[in-house]
Amino acid sequence: MNILVVGSGGREHALVWKIRQSRKVETVTCAPGNAGIAGLAACVDIKPTDIDALLQFALSHDIGLTVVGPEQPLTEGIVDLFEREGLHIFGPSKAAAELEGSKTFAKRFMEKHNVPTAAFGVFANTQIGEAIGFIHGRNFPVVVKADGLAGGKGVVICETEDEASHTVESMMGRNMFGAAGSHIVVEEYLEGEEMSVFVLTDGKDYLLFPTAQDHKRILDGDRGKNTGGMGAYAPAPAGSPSLMREIEQIIIKPTIDGMMREGRRYAGCLYAGLMLTADGPKVLEYNCRFGDPEAQVVLPLVDNDIVELFLACVTGGVGRTEVRLKNACAACVVMASAGYPDSSESGRTIAGLDAPFEDGVTVFHAGTKRANGDIVTSGGRVLGVTAVGSGTDLQATVDQAYRAVSCISFTGAQYRKDIGKKGVERLRRSGLLEEK
Repeated sequence: MNILVVGSGGREHALVWKIRQSRKVETVTCAPGNAGIAGLAACVDIKPTDIDALLQFALSHDIGLTVVGPEQPLTEGIVDLFEREGLHIFGPSKAAAELEGSKTFAKRFMEKHNVPTAAFGVFANTQIGEAIGFIHGRNFPVVVKADGLAGGKGVVICETEDEASHTVESMMGRNMFGAAGSHIVVEEYLEGEEMSVFVLTDGKDYLLFPTAQDHKRILDGDRGKNTGGMGAYAPAPAGSPSLMREIEQIIIKPTIDGMMREGRRYAGCLYAGLMLTADGPKVLEYNCRFGDPEAQVVLPLVDNDIVELFLACVTGGVGRTEVRLKNACAACVVMASAGYPDSSESGRTIAGLDAPFEDGVTVFHAGTKRANGDIVTSGGRVLGVTAVGSGTDLQATVDQAYRAVSCISFTGAQYRKDIGKKGVERLRRSGLLEEK
């Protein structure tokens, strides 16, 4: 089978890496790919948002399955377009992808179907005064979110009323996020520990993938601005069997069933970003695809032929299969360019990619390209340095990832030094990780 992967980031590198392990695969092509992906697949210069060109490529190259990495082509209807031509494509329809494409839709959906989430208000860009009035007198911090897609940067945690009012005015009055900020959601700030839950579904049945914990803030100690993600680890120790049963019962199943009842059958990967509060798990956001960098730690822990699982979602066969997981854990450290997340430097030569890394280490490329024979930076998040270790020894796995990071360098490189710290502390408290 010929496979087409859509996208160019670390998530897509991880998808290509996992797909190449399938016994069903003849060729893998990635559009547009990056310098790392080019070592595993043919790369074609088609933008992920050029869905008509992607369709023509799939039709002319006998593509048996297309796997969509990023959210934008999903929200623009690539799945609907391919399915009308009888092509197999992994991902939700345009109507189903609105769970990520519109935070307003997602919040109202959760309210309607009794999925636990933060209290909220929704405002159009003609309601700046009403939004500021809603903020007045609330407990702080509060969270202000742009309604549409904003590259993982449309969420602002506001510590004071003045900051929240300024954020509302920037998003709605000064078009900080363009059309994505035409509506905003203002919601209560939830206290607790974050956890990402991934399921593969055909719209009826579903399979749980390993949980993960992302690190959104740019600086150690969860300080600084939100980013697309500075690292992750999996599985998240917070996801105990009893908690996962509760999450399935009150979040996952109501979401999948609710979408079906609304005529928006959800097939593909559903990502629920959760906050584990004192009142139980609550949904922070839905994504309609694998997370980045969570994919880089979740996919290596799955022992199945991933193409078989994707095809089960497409053809309605999820109820006849199961997920097999390795007895392992994984940690990913993102190396980013100087200036990220506000800006990023490009064209910086990356050294050390040919280092003799330890077994279990894979360097997934995100913002890279080839120039004059070198691999250079071409975006904000540049690399996701991932280590996979045995059992529950997360500390050893994190240490392995950081040893690999120390071998790699480029001008202005920045990365967090505390990836996995919360997970290691939880394992130690539970007695699953001994002090050495």
